[in-house]
Amino acid sequence: MDLGLKDRVYVVTGSTRGLGNATARELVADGAKVVITGRDSERVAAAAAELGPNAVGVAVDNADADAPARLIATAREHFGGFHGVLVSVGGPPAGFVADNTDEQWQAAFESVFLGAVRLARAAAAELDPGGVVGFVLSGSVYEPIAGLTISNGLRPGLAGFAKSLADELGPRGIRVVGVLPGRIDTDRVRELDALSADPQATRTAAESRVPLRRYGTPEEFGRTAAFLLSPAASYVTGVMLPVDGGARHGF
Repeated sequence: MDLGLKDRVYVVTGSTRGLGNATARELVADGAKVVITGRDSERVAAAAAELGPNAVGVAVDNADADAPARLIATAREHFGGFHGVLVSVGGPPAGFVADNTDEQWQAAFESVFLGAVRLARAAAAELDPGGVVGFVLSGSVYEPIAGLTISNGLRPGLAGFAKSLADELGPRGIRVVGVLPGRIDTDRVRELDALSADPQATRTAAESRVPLRRYGTPEEFGRTAAFLLSPAASYVTGVMLPVDGGARHGF
């Protein structure tokens, strides 16, 4: 199936590793060009080099107010266009209600929430019909995850923002989608499992609650996200799509 990605240009944030990187890989593999980001300049350069000539890296923090303008300008200057963005950012600190500090909440709000809103607004102002704004969110959009209180507080709000944005941008032919990872085998999920006394037992128990009885791979997530960002999904907007092996119990 031709996804129509050849020579389309996307910004993918938080893409030096994990889900953002997996999506960038799939986009490039299907002919797209990507601007990837991360906070560590050396890691950004290495990730861009690994992706090849159809990728360029920018060291930037999603929380930086000037990040959206820099990233969109880089897309246009290096690749001559801008067709979409996928906003991905590392998960906020784990913890229960009594554990997380005001400083942790504020930092997470700046990067996870406000940074995503700024980038989406900037992209919306620059995109032409056929453009797309995507968000990597979480299964916590639908059901809180124990021990991830900050994520539980911020991700559903972003999903509401994304839904509102889809309604506003639809008449201009611009789509908005959310991708909700479940237990995907990334560094982040392994780090969360490692917080328990027995990480392997924690993983085994989590897998037992997934109908497919395993964690997903980053490649499986990346392929789904790349499809949603592609012209092949041109009539899909306003959706929050779980990529979770069936773990969500609701319809």
